[in-house]
Amino acid sequence: MHSIVSYPDRGTDGENSYRGNCSGRLIEDLINQFHVRQITDFMVGSGTTEDVAKRMGISSACFDLNRGFDLLNDEIPVRSSFIFWHPPYWDIIKYAGAQYSAETVMKQYGFDPCERDLSKAQTWEEFVRQMNACMVKQFATLEKGGRMAVLVGDIKKKGKLYSMILELAKPGTIENIIIKAQHNCWSDRQTYSGKNFIPIEHEYLLIVRKDNLLVFNVQMARDIQVDMRDIRMSTWRDIIIGVLDNMGGKATLDQIYSAVEGHKRTRSGKNSHWKEKVRQTLHEGKCFTSPEKGVWSISAVPAAA
Repeated sequence: MHSIVSYPDRGTDGENSYRGNCSGRLIEDLINQFHVRQITDFMVGSGTTEDVAKRMGISSACFDLNRGFDLLNDEIPVRSSFIFWHPPYWDIIKYAGAQYSAETVMKQYGFDPCERDLSKAQTWEEFVRQMNACMVKQFATLEKGGRMAVLVGDIKKKGKLYSMILELAKPGTIENIIIKAQHNCWSDRQTYSGKNFIPIEHEYLLIVRKDNLLVFNVQMARDIQVDMRDIRMSTWRDIIIGVLDNMGGKATLDQIYSAVEGHKRTRSGKNSHWKEKVRQTLHEGKCFTSPEKGVWSISAVPAAA
């Protein structure tokens, strides 16, 4: 394998009609690359991993919500040396009740899969929490030296990118991140009107390794809110621009003082003359203008192309 892979011909493994189904050729390459003799898939979907394992003559343990196994809530019944996981991409494709019959699962296994399907998560935060719980839960069942290969993607909604690879919990040793080109996607047939829209044409394959059975690190993404008035890295120019923008574009000097006073940048000893610094910043450079006496605003900047 290389750090970039592409499979224009997805092959015959699994069901081509099962949306979101990845190419069996990727799984075949993983088996060859890591000399896999047994592979586990807890969200096997239409059976791609199972088909590849049979074709290559290795054993597999394959599960899915459509087969009565709930990865989020059920206890994992096996230990593994290699796990392949292709979770749903948030709510882009609905599975329970859409790609397979929820009624059939209810009759056969006694629960409603729609209530336990990761693709039914209402918010991105809820989806990430469930995804990461499943990630660490699977990793914990690996044998020492075992690997987990996880295929994830990015989602765009209303001008914002939601990135699974950035939010995904990364337990153990990160061994590789491979870029996989996407082909024959439903989105390829769509026309997007936004002039700044960049179509997503790739996925990520994360490979992590378990080097210790009892203790391992887990890298987790964390969102923190930053106030420009409280961090050393921001300049007074940037702080004042932010204050003016927050006030509708213009403010008096006293209003600027009031918006800044009490924050960390005004409390340290070396910033005891912060009011003088505010006045100095307003008068220098081309970032600010005074449309009327005692009132300041942000100077106009050229529009972005």
